[in-house]
Amino acid sequence: MSLADRLDTARRSQAPPQATTSGTTARRRVRDPFADLKGRVHENLIDRLGPRLYDPHLPESELAAQVRSTLQEVMDREETPLSVADRTRIAQEVSDEILGHGPLEPLLRDTEITEIMVNGADSIYIERQGKIHPVEARFTNEAHLRRVIDKIVGRIGRRIDEASPLVDARLPDGSRVNAVIAPVALDGAMLTIRKFSADPFTDRDLIAFGTFSPGVRDFLRACVIGRRNIVISGGTGSGKTTTLNVLSSYLPGDERIITIEDAAELQLHQDHVVRLESRPSNIEGRGEISIRDLVRNALRMRPDRIVVGEVRDGAALDMLQAMNTGHDGSITTVHANSPRDSLARLETMVLMAGVELPVRAIREQVVGALDLIVQQARLKDGSRRIVQITEVVGMEGDVVTLQDLFTFDWGAGRDEAGRYRGQLVSTGIRPKFAQDLVDLGVDLPTTLFTFSSQ
Repeated sequence: MSLADRLDTARRSQAPPQATTSGTTARRRVRDPFADLKGRVHENLIDRLGPRLYDPHLPESELAAQVRSTLQEVMDREETPLSVADRTRIAQEVSDEILGHGPLEPLLRDTEITEIMVNGADSIYIERQGKIHPVEARFTNEAHLRRVIDKIVGRIGRRIDEASPLVDARLPDGSRVNAVIAPVALDGAMLTIRKFSADPFTDRDLIAFGTFSPGVRDFLRACVIGRRNIVISGGTGSGKTTTLNVLSSYLPGDERIITIEDAAELQLHQDHVVRLESRPSNIEGRGEISIRDLVRNALRMRPDRIVVGEVRDGAALDMLQAMNTGHDGSITTVHANSPRDSLARLETMVLMAGVELPVRAIREQVVGALDLIVQQARLKDGSRRIVQITEVVGMEGDVVTLQDLFTFDWGAGRDEAGRYRGQLVSTGIRPKFAQDLVDLGVDLPTTLFTFSSQ
């Protein structure tokens, strides 16, 4: 290559990237005309409030009032001519930066958004009504995004750095947060926020969404009250935690309930609830408290019910042991594509506990522990539905036998908007544990298991 060619290549490599239609190319940044003004206001605000911004003893409501009052004074001193709308927008954005999570704050306030996905400082997507859309919000740069991530993670006493580039955290409202930074994330820090409603969804909401029907709601409530052990199975984002929250709301208020989660999300309103949360290791690699540790410890805490947010490792063995040793009525979730797959995953996770058990012994543990598998899915129309409710019946030889009690009616087709018309319908089979429910004083209407009932 000639000297002229090399110089031309160098000039082109230093030129700003051009916008293209490729999904992997960063989109052209549109400069905010008020960026300099917001920077000045931000700096003046920090200079005036100083240490009060970081005072852990200052109530959040009082800090917010001081920030807004001082912000108004700083804005009044600015000589830049601004319209009322621009002044309001700048004040809101600076306030979001100081008190909240910067450009994510408007997205967090939007109740219709269920997920926020940050793929680097320049690229933010949201999920609305089950569909993913890009948004115009941006972070100023990578450092700005990292500051927001550090703020979220630091609030619950966790850390993220090159030594620990992955972290699970939560927002004050219970929304689940996952962050990934370099060297694992190659194109800049990644942040995913799965939002949870400040007012948790009730069974009426799930009926309105089409997740299940009133008849299925009555059946699941009877199973929870009747101390059946339930696994909620499904893929990522299928609504397992929401359904777990609703089923947990049926737990009797006079029982001692222990919840065990990676990041606390469940919102139970019973009086006697003990909440436990796992903890990652510290910078020296010590101090980890795993889900398995918490399940084992919960057995010493005199629980009536144990609710595990998700089993994903050797904790499955301890969970099955708990279900088999007098802690009936426990509920958990697992990632799996079908009820049969959920049993296979449980077997695999039991083997991850490091205990040498023959497969048949594991399957006998599973059959003795589980009563019901609720399969959930996110359909192509964006809706989240329960598509199968399956009873764990027993074993034939070395095979666990299952029977479907309710299945989704795929044959109903879709409406004009592309939404599935189908719902759960009974297969006409009564569960084998129906008499056990009756013995506990929980009645199941006979019409619940006829084809016309749904």
